[in-house]
Amino acid sequence: MRLNKVLLAAVLAAGTLAAPAQAQAQPASGKGAVGWDVYRRLDRLPELTTGVQTKQFSSFDRTADNNDGFEGTYSCLHTSGQGCVIAEHTGAGEVQAIWFTRDGGDVTKTGTITIELDGRKVVEASLQDLVNGKLGAPFVYPLVGNADQSSGGVYVEVPMPYRESMRITTEHNPLFHHVSYRTFADAEGVRTFDPSDKAQDVIDRLKAGGDPKPALPGARTHDTAIDLAPGRSVRLARTHGSGLLSQIRLRLPQAEQVLPETEADEGRAFGKDGSSEFTVKIDPENDGVRLTRRIDPAIGKQVAKVLVDGQEVAQWPPSKVGASGMWAEESVDLPASATRGKAQITIKNVFQSSDLDYNEFTYWVDSGGERTDTVDVGDAADEAAHDYTIAAQTWQGERTFAFPMEEDELARVRAAQEVLQGLRLRIAFDGRRTVDAPVGEFFGSGHAMMPVKSLMYAVDAGTSTMSAWWPMPYRKGATVELLNGTGRAIEGEASVTSADRPMAQNVGYFGAQSHAGATTPGTSWPFLKATGQGKFVGVSHTMRGPTNRNYLEGDERVHVDGSRTPQIHGTGTEDFYQAGWYFNRETFNTPFHGNPVHLAPATGCPEESDCTSAYRLMIGDAVPFGSAITFDIEHGWTNNVEGVYSSTAYWYGSGRAATKRTDALTVGDPASERTHRYTGQGEVTTLESAFEGDLENADTLKATQRVTEGPVSFRLRIDRGNKGVELRRTSDQSRAGQRAEVTVNGHRLPDWTQPLGNESRRWLEDTYQIPASATRGRGEITVRLTPKTPWSAASYTAWSLR
Repeated sequence: MRLNKVLLAAVLAAGTLAAPAQAQAQPASGKGAVGWDVYRRLDRLPELTTGVQTKQFSSFDRTADNNDGFEGTYSCLHTSGQGCVIAEHTGAGEVQAIWFTRDGGDVTKTGTITIELDGRKVVEASLQDLVNGKLGAPFVYPLVGNADQSSGGVYVEVPMPYRESMRITTEHNPLFHHVSYRTFADAEGVRTFDPSDKAQDVIDRLKAGGDPKPALPGARTHDTAIDLAPGRSVRLARTHGSGLLSQIRLRLPQAEQVLPETEADEGRAFGKDGSSEFTVKIDPENDGVRLTRRIDPAIGKQVAKVLVDGQEVAQWPPSKVGASGMWAEESVDLPASATRGKAQITIKNVFQSSDLDYNEFTYWVDSGGERTDTVDVGDAADEAAHDYTIAAQTWQGERTFAFPMEEDELARVRAAQEVLQGLRLRIAFDGRRTVDAPVGEFFGSGHAMMPVKSLMYAVDAGTSTMSAWWPMPYRKGATVELLNGTGRAIEGEASVTSADRPMAQNVGYFGAQSHAGATTPGTSWPFLKATGQGKFVGVSHTMRGPTNRNYLEGDERVHVDGSRTPQIHGTGTEDFYQAGWYFNRETFNTPFHGNPVHLAPATGCPEESDCTSAYRLMIGDAVPFGSAITFDIEHGWTNNVEGVYSSTAYWYGSGRAATKRTDALTVGDPASERTHRYTGQGEVTTLESAFEGDLENADTLKATQRVTEGPVSFRLRIDRGNKGVELRRTSDQSRAGQRAEVTVNGHRLPDWTQPLGNESRRWLEDTYQIPASATRGRGEITVRLTPKTPWSAASYTAWSLR
């Protein structure tokens, strides 16, 4: 049934979009929502999954250095006739989030991207056309975005399930990329992605904003006036019995929006052996000419010689590194000996040195005590009028940057920051507090009252109103409070919406793990450390660091259930937020990620500092864990850039473990091999190496292993009441692309494929998911592996799912 336009408009105005009838059924596979239900059924977000893992392919430097794609060394798993294979998997799963960048965000040179699911090409198009939305629905904004919409990066957030296989290839080496995907133990309830399904209801819902969940019958809202003295708390709501919180809204007039004056300007840049030249009018009676240039000061040490009518007369001094996102102006004086008596002169700037290149946006010419000319670089008509030319151009584009604020404006920004960072939201479910976070950061904007338009929360900065729509279930009751940790009285309004409903057995409690402080050299910043079963669904991150922004040179890593190898390993902080090049298009918002705030000292950040707020929601690519998770991010080149961070991680958890290590085989150890009835060939060798994903100077592992091309079999103990088993292998991945046929208890399962390879950090822990259909009711599994390539193993560990 298709909604007509009038009915659709009414539904959107009500703030919810009901799921189509066929999407209402909840499969019993333990996978949670799959495909378009990821967005249609956000009420199912608290469900904890079984037999699901979230992983990522990316171009990160395999040697633990920071060359994460600059030469494309680590971008291709291997090459095929179609080009560079960047992701592949055998078995059931779902591609959820794809990100690229290169050339400042222009991905044209990557060429064609081909996405194959279950042997069928569902996408084969220019990558730039794809992210520009030229393929049409469902590949339109906000499910895809280009570098202007995502500040230097491009992304695809279309959920693409598959039953048997996945492969993604680019025509040319893409340089920087991430592919986040889920893997399933079986294909139950999975339908292969159909690109002809426009999913227009999803697109309309994402564009509309507001509460994205299906309507909640019986919902009621409790309103509270806030009049809160310093150090005091106020209860916003208390519920009793089993139910769900579905919306929290705060209006805080004292945390007002204060916007700096901004201006958009087109410009160009040139590099080594480059120059620019133009002709300008001057006063013949001048006593010299002052030439002023507007620049992007984030590029430091820009030096160029200045020639007047072919004669070298001056030099632009090394530009001072300034805050990104702020305009700066620099001047140079041209002597009267080169300008007096002339009505016009031709100026040539010749590159000498720079941290990157020499940029120019506008030139102003002052002579004879007045402004005699202006050159608007980038404007075709103005360039022609001034005979402008450029050689060795490295960049052309537009920037919208800010100007310094007045002191009274800065005072209002600081007052808003005190409220946003000092007022804390606290929520307890069934007597246990799981949310304790600063309100600004909880709603996505930790540094200032700025607009946020994410899927699960938003900030209407014009009215100082913040809303969150996370579904938050409980069995006995919930309490919502505000604590005033500021030095001032706070007034405002709050509302909490809830409804009575049973809490299912397979759901987790909502949590927001928050902490703040100075970064520690050599130690990554933790977003989430938790035990028991759960899943990570997003983070709001408030950062302060040096003005060159190199604190953004930090990769995220995710370790699940004690694995030594991260399931996710990124390429940089702004890359994790699906942007690029230190957020080179400045602030932005999408439903899935954003950079809503960027402040310089002249706009509210402390002196000699750069301030950034960013958020990333991982909904379809939520990271499930059975017993533990560590989700952290580096700060700077090798975790050594000093900064002050705060973060609030959103997650769901049950408090009890859902995986249990039930047995382990040490390959090469005679006693262990006999105990587990191991059979197989391959000489026993010893390897000492670090694990892929380890930081520099990490401890190494010295262990025995076998590499074989013949069949291998062994037995491992498991729980009889299992819901499936995860078989974890420690292997030497110096041989890339390992593959083996798998049989478990006589069941032929999908091949175990591991396309990764690493000759530097050779140890890898990877996991094969065995479905419950092959293990249910059994206390032991017999595994038979038939390698199709040389197959390495130092150990096999069985983790029983419960």
